[in-house]
Amino acid sequence: MRFVDMIEKKAGGQRLSSAEIAEMVTGYVAGEIPDYQMSAMLMAILQRGMTAEETAELTLSMMHSGDVVDLSDLPGVKLDKHSTGGVGDTTTLVVAPLVAACGGTVAKMSGRGLGHTGGTLDKLESIPGCCVEQSMESFRRIVRENGVAVIGQTGNLVPADKKIYALRDVTATVRSVPLIASSVMSKKLASGSDAIVLDVKTGTGAFMETPEEARALAERMVDIGALVGRRVAAVITDMNQPLGMAVGNALEVREAVQLLSGQIAPDDPLYEVCMLLGSQMLRMGGLAADDADARNRLRAAIDSGAGLEKLQRMVAMMGGESAYLTPERIDELCAVRRHIDVPAGEDGCVVSMQAERIGTAAQMLGAGRATKEDVIDPAVGLVMRVRCGDTVRRGDPLCTLYVNDETRVEEAKAMLLGAIRIGAHGGAATPMVYGVVESK
Repeated sequence: MRFVDMIEKKAGGQRLSSAEIAEMVTGYVAGEIPDYQMSAMLMAILQRGMTAEETAELTLSMMHSGDVVDLSDLPGVKLDKHSTGGVGDTTTLVVAPLVAACGGTVAKMSGRGLGHTGGTLDKLESIPGCCVEQSMESFRRIVRENGVAVIGQTGNLVPADKKIYALRDVTATVRSVPLIASSVMSKKLASGSDAIVLDVKTGTGAFMETPEEARALAERMVDIGALVGRRVAAVITDMNQPLGMAVGNALEVREAVQLLSGQIAPDDPLYEVCMLLGSQMLRMGGLAADDADARNRLRAAIDSGAGLEKLQRMVAMMGGESAYLTPERIDELCAVRRHIDVPAGEDGCVVSMQAERIGTAAQMLGAGRATKEDVIDPAVGLVMRVRCGDTVRRGDPLCTLYVNDETRVEEAKAMLLGAIRIGAHGGAATPMVYGVVESK
């Protein structure tokens, strides 16, 4: 069938066959299908959707477009986690070492930040000497000896996703649930893990703005896992305000070290989401009988310092100066020329926040990229001083900017003040966790 006929078929709401989907992916990666035709197909998928089976076939075709990692020689159930992107989301640097400290095998490939969301690799690279570009041999060795490694994607992993995502980004088709699901799951499946926990964000700082949209995406990704024989669970969490108080690379590493050192309270949103994700991973790995058992094990790994030791050892094995990852020295990573408070302009209550704008403000200071070529300043960013529901008085600091280059400070301050709404009364409370989706 000609590709134009496949476009017409999908635009008419019909289902594509496995062979047609494979032909589409293979042809586009090979350069046989031009961008303008693939753009039309992506728009048809956005408007008409795909069945669970079609999405699974698209995922597998993308997964097999390049290298597929085999981790079968590593001990135990290979565990992974993935976040759909958020602001102040430093869960990987907490959860991965904690799960390893509880006996898990966490072999994770992560990405870089672009736009208002932060990337785990950028956070790790804020530690002097830490090299995230490791060979597969080194990756396996670190996991085997330490139980956890977090590195950049190696080799020719899922080239179809790189090419299709670049096109989605310029054709207004990013928000399609089947396309998001296949993008995420093709990379996770190609990375070789046996069990995957997904953190699906919803709110003003997430791709999926409503809980209903987030649940639809979560269910589709869990269905893909079931159809291809992998254990997958998805946690739907709030992103209507930054998850942690820190937004910026070294600042988020500091917050992770603080949590692993027992310095963050159990009722903190970051702590709670880390416990939930870690509990799911321990249960899926057969390392805990139930949620209560899993939480007890995770808390014990914090109290004993075993989780922090796993993070320190991983960084050291990746060439990083792990001595910085202690409560005594972690502030050295966050040293900047100026700290600038952004004060509240009125008395009242923090009614709501626009998390995406807060992430953008940190990007303006140099903590993130507007394009892939932008250079990040690892030390800069911001630390929130309030959460939704807090009472403030005029002049109270809403957040503190960590600044080296003051070129865009005023612009960042204006962005922040526009992102935080203060009213006479608090807004409606939103839950931190909207639900968990597991395979039926």
